[in-house]
Amino acid sequence: MSLSSLVIEYKWMLEVFYALAITAICMLVVLKTDKFYKLSLHQGIRYFRNAFFFFGIAFVGRYVFGIFSDLALHSAFIVGFFFEYFLIMAGFFLLYSLIWKKIESPNETYLTSLFNAKIMIFHGMALVLALLDKTLQTYYFMFFSQMIIFAYASVLSYKNYRKNAKHDFPKFYFVATMIGFVAWTINFLAASYFEWHHGLLIDVGLMNIMFFLLFLYGVVKVTKK
Repeated sequence: MSLSSLVIEYKWMLEVFYALAITAICMLVVLKTDKFYKLSLHQGIRYFRNAFFFFGIAFVGRYVFGIFSDLALHSAFIVGFFFEYFLIMAGFFLLYSLIWKKIESPNETYLTSLFNAKIMIFHGMALVLALLDKTLQTYYFMFFSQMIIFAYASVLSYKNYRKNAKHDFPKFYFVATMIGFVAWTINFLAASYFEWHHGLLIDVGLMNIMFFLLFLYGVVKVTKK
């Protein structure tokens, strides 16, 4: 039996395991970066932590709650909407962790990094994009937004890597964002031109796991130091 056939046969079990694995990785990243933020008070780390908090919520909500609900029409709409919203916001937070110095002044302080004057703009954009996708019954707004976000994040992280070549984390950041960009591009192609081809979706799933594991490895390596 081929790998694609096995995936189709045990699809729901694999989706739950996949979601729980990614959620566990995300929570480990959140816990370790939260401790590191409290020691350093670096705002970029704070926003980076938020990205993985939202990634974790997105995956557990989409695959676990979605599978075990009755998935009536209204339930499927709500689960899909919040999955996209949290996923898009995670991408925004990941990008914002790289550009926050260009947006926030040194004197600005916020009680929370999840909902403040600057971040609320991204919340509004994520809500609009998710609502457009669900209303028009498409995924294009999510795909295009994430491809743009990860392409831009790849460029910025590469510049950071060139400036800080002696440090390990910028290298992991660059490689991971490139993998994320490729994964989103293949996902878009699979949805648009290949009718959700199972082989391509398996590739996307494997790249997603690589994306999260690379960040986890980078965070563990940095926090150990």
